[in-house]
Amino acid sequence: MGFADDHLIPLVDKGLGNSAYLVDLGDGRALAVDACRDLRALRAAAERRGLTVAYAADTHLHADFLSGAVQLAHDDGARVLASAAGRRAFPHVPLADGDETDLGGLTLRALATPGHTDEHLSFLLLDGDHVLGVFTGGSLIVNSAARTDLLGAERTEELARAQYRSLRRLAALPDATAVWPTHGAGSFCSAAEGAERTSSIGAQKRTNPLLAAADEDTFVRRLLAGLGSYPDYFDRLAEANRRGPAVLTTAPVLPDLTAAQVKSLLAEGGYVVDVRPAAEYAAGHIPGALSVPLRDQFATWLGWLLPDTAPLAFVAGEVHQNHQDHQDLSEIVWQAYKIGYERLAGRLRGGMAAWLADGNRQATTTFVTAERAGKRPYVDVRQEAEFAAGHVPGAVHIELGGLADRAADAPDGPVVACGHGERAMTAASLLERAGHTDLAVLRGGPDDYAAATGRQLVQGTGR
Repeated sequence: MGFADDHLIPLVDKGLGNSAYLVDLGDGRALAVDACRDLRALRAAAERRGLTVAYAADTHLHADFLSGAVQLAHDDGARVLASAAGRRAFPHVPLADGDETDLGGLTLRALATPGHTDEHLSFLLLDGDHVLGVFTGGSLIVNSAARTDLLGAERTEELARAQYRSLRRLAALPDATAVWPTHGAGSFCSAAEGAERTSSIGAQKRTNPLLAAADEDTFVRRLLAGLGSYPDYFDRLAEANRRGPAVLTTAPVLPDLTAAQVKSLLAEGGYVVDVRPAAEYAAGHIPGALSVPLRDQFATWLGWLLPDTAPLAFVAGEVHQNHQDHQDLSEIVWQAYKIGYERLAGRLRGGMAAWLADGNRQATTTFVTAERAGKRPYVDVRQEAEFAAGHVPGAVHIELGGLADRAADAPDGPVVACGHGERAMTAASLLERAGHTDLAVLRGGPDDYAAATGRQLVQGTGR
């Protein structure tokens, strides 16, 4: 059994596409790397091993989640290890290139690897002179590298060239060195997706197309070609992490709201977020509510589509006879809190049944299979790379993340589609809020539509 099997515990957030790591230091203490503010999984892993987090290392100022390092410092007395160049406004051990931290038997060495961010560090884990692995954060990731456009278009190429030099530096480590990235499949911080979340330097030298680039210019072209859109909230969180997230002294909860309170919230500029499955939302929902089904990607779409400055009320699934919701309300709270959304007014007690019992009307959205979609205009709200890989001929392409600003570009009476139906229902709710009527949402994706209509999918963006 190797070090990674015995002492390294990856903690994967499938929704954000990231991995945090808990390292058992062998004496009841642990190192946490790139821990998220939602510490539930980390706490459970530490408790199973009887560990206290003594060190919390952050590779960079994260844009996609609030760091849990400040909370670990408060709760466990953890020493926060982070780049001096990040100018964090809370107590931490400021590290520069080559600085080492004695973990009590193991050593953590900081390596400056700018590119994803200016102040990015990778952390080399050493047992004496033996290199165990490297926490690469958002520099070298499996078969790619993290995006370099988060600090603005005017700096994207400059940071891509810095990323080239950082990856070359990491590639000079011994081939057996384990690579433990933070960003991975499903992360909008990644320039491209891959299935594996960890690797080794040797494997990456064989398979990573960016490491295979013949020169810096080729690297930059390949990296930038993989950049797509990213959630709006990314533009806020790096600064929030520099300041330091607020310490939570109790676990946040969702209070109960009456139907009258929800109506007042809407009248005063708040938002209602319906987290039920798409089919339940379609069957009946509060007019003007935004459909964001509670699933792994809930935080991404909440942060992409709604401001963090307005109060939010939630509609969840009905309460069963045993008085238990079939949707985990704590999951709503923690997914919101980990991206800095804290103005959570509560959830509608009793769900839609309570809303109707109070004399309020509901809206419905047509949810159809491909066979029943008819000849409606087709609006595809997937990401550009998905659209380019295969789409219905003549489809109007408007990414979900940009739909609120482009609602006027959608044709009248469309069928709205994504890959399965969840994002399309969210899109339909946005279009309804913008005044569109006679919408239908496709239950399925472009393959289903093509099969039902006998039309062959086409590739490319048409530009």
